[in-house]
Amino acid sequence: MSKKVIITAALSGSGTTKEHNPAVPYSPVEFAEEAAKCYAAGAAMVHVHARLEDGTPTHEVDMIRDTYNAIKDKTPELIVNLTSAVGMQKTPEERITQILEIKPEMASLNTNTMNFAGINRKTGEILVDYVFDNTFHMLQDFSKAMEENGVKPEIECYDMGGLDNVLLIMPQGMFSAPMNFNFVWGVAGGQRFRPDAFTAMVHALPPNANFTTCGVGREEFPAIMQSCMMGGHMRVGLEDNVRLPNGELAKGSYQLVECAVTVAELLSREVASPDEARKIMGLHVN
Repeated sequence: MSKKVIITAALSGSGTTKEHNPAVPYSPVEFAEEAAKCYAAGAAMVHVHARLEDGTPTHEVDMIRDTYNAIKDKTPELIVNLTSAVGMQKTPEERITQILEIKPEMASLNTNTMNFAGINRKTGEILVDYVFDNTFHMLQDFSKAMEENGVKPEIECYDMGGLDNVLLIMPQGMFSAPMNFNFVWGVAGGQRFRPDAFTAMVHALPPNANFTTCGVGREEFPAIMQSCMMGGHMRVGLEDNVRLPNGELAKGSYQLVECAVTVAELLSREVASPDEARKIMGLHVN
């Protein structure tokens, strides 16, 4: 167990928009400003889904590069973790090309094909509904390509099946140590947060693996609390949740980082700097 806890700020997913919270960034400048605030608040890493001017998620390499460079130019200390899930119905080539051309320090690696939806949790109305394709061949090919290009995979597990998929292909030897997992809770199509399920996933990890977690909406806060208690790390931000614990709209992902820092302090965990996070996760230290 690392005494240091890594806090990641997920600045903008493929689903959250300014209609949900006006602070969701779209432009490279907005991403850079929000990332800097998150760093000042205690984040060591930011997770990024780049957007077009109208807020549409994009796989366009130039736009993603502009966003990446804007963040690194303003806050070079930060680890920038790009997504390989760049929007609905994107081809495998569209998803991986931008990762291999930009070569961020980390990128997300999704582990299983699953239903992926937006559902009104009060009425049950289905708002968005599609199948998120992540075949075994994609898992294999993406992970090999990332590792060969110096990009550390952040392995996204929406349920125990995703973790088991990784364990099945691990004998190929494509994953460098330490492996870094992210448990995702509350996505419609994945599993809801349950403390016993969280514990089971931690116990199923391969030896010496790191784990962090994120939760959609109100599941964010109990999920990060348990992760911090169990020696893991924490992800917060407007991609996952647009509100503070009291229900008010967050003024930015930085306010959710401040909540995570409070959790760390309550549990006597020290917040990791970016270079401390690099050391923990097996990245090159500046």
